[in-house]
Amino acid sequence: MKHQLFLAWKYLQYHWVKTTILILSIAFILFIPLGLNTLSDKGSKDLMARAKSTPLLIGAKGSETELALSGLYFKSNSLEAIPFKTVTEISNTNLGEVIPLNLEYYVKEFPIVGTASSYFKFRDANFKSGRAMAILGECVLGSKAAEVLGIKVGESVISSPKSAFDVSGSYPLKMTVVGILNATNTADDEAVFTDVKTTWVISGFAHGHDNVTETTADSLLLSKTKENAIASPAVLTYNEITPENISSFHFHGNPDAFPVQAIVVNPNSKKDGLILRGRFENRTDNLQIVVPTTVMQELLDTVVSVKNLLLLAAISIGLATLVIVTLVFSLSIKLRSGEIHTMKRIGSSKSAITNILGLEVVLTLALSLVLAVVLVLLLNVFGPYLIKIFIL
Repeated sequence: MKHQLFLAWKYLQYHWVKTTILILSIAFILFIPLGLNTLSDKGSKDLMARAKSTPLLIGAKGSETELALSGLYFKSNSLEAIPFKTVTEISNTNLGEVIPLNLEYYVKEFPIVGTASSYFKFRDANFKSGRAMAILGECVLGSKAAEVLGIKVGESVISSPKSAFDVSGSYPLKMTVVGILNATNTADDEAVFTDVKTTWVISGFAHGHDNVTETTADSLLLSKTKENAIASPAVLTYNEITPENISSFHFHGNPDAFPVQAIVVNPNSKKDGLILRGRFENRTDNLQIVVPTTVMQELLDTVVSVKNLLLLAAISIGLATLVIVTLVFSLSIKLRSGEIHTMKRIGSSKSAITNILGLEVVLTLALSLVLAVVLVLLLNVFGPYLIKIFIL
């Protein structure tokens, strides 16, 4: 058997082009259904785990899926904002913990999440170094954001404009990093967390500047009396909040009207959650409440339906490919009639020849199976990234 295996292997090596094509064809026949199941199962577990840890989400009426994805994964490209007074209103009901999410800006490709320091306790997030943000201008980085940006505690990051043609009044703000989170393998790893008021500074609802009542430069003033001074556009507006200038920062307008994109609510009990949901069912304003587990399950059901169609197509193609592979082996044996005749003339028995041909098939199938398993293992590792690209 050892010699027969050697001859079979040498034949496959010599005809490496044909062997490679057969191995790839069979491997992909095996990989497609296995890979789809692996990706679906992995995605389902990750998506549902994040959803289960977030009992309720509140946002503007519209797509429930978009609201859920925004609240869970900080995707808010077109999510309508709601006023901050909603946060205060829900908090005053004492039905649960209320955490705002303002998701308008980025630091490069990483979303800035304007929230409250209670978010970290809610997510059971631990600090690798540093602490939670405490004052305006401080921020906390997720593990991957810190790694990619190459930032350590004590250094700074700068917010990015919404677009290259952003004329909405947002200001790039230099924020001091006061903490870095441990890796959690969730969307938190790729976020920049700061207080919601800091995001309002970026939006232009608050700013700090030189004390115009003490300046002597006429070019910085439109008018000045003993009681007050009216600043001109030439007055320097700070783009960094420091201990020296933080007292000069002030808000313009009513904070209750300032924007947030979503609100996370962690009810005190199941009953309190039902009460809150019931109240929102009867509201006539532009607000909705969603249960992330329900929304994500509906999304997964759609994904599973698509997966089943793909599996059916893959099985059909696989069967056709197997027929072709069988035909290739059969034709190969016929084309090798001269070779087989020579083997008989030099003393090979019929069973030995059959074993050699059979081992060629077995080796081809074994190599195909190994390749399919390797591809599935790679998919298991890189699956979360593919889910992020194609689903999230």
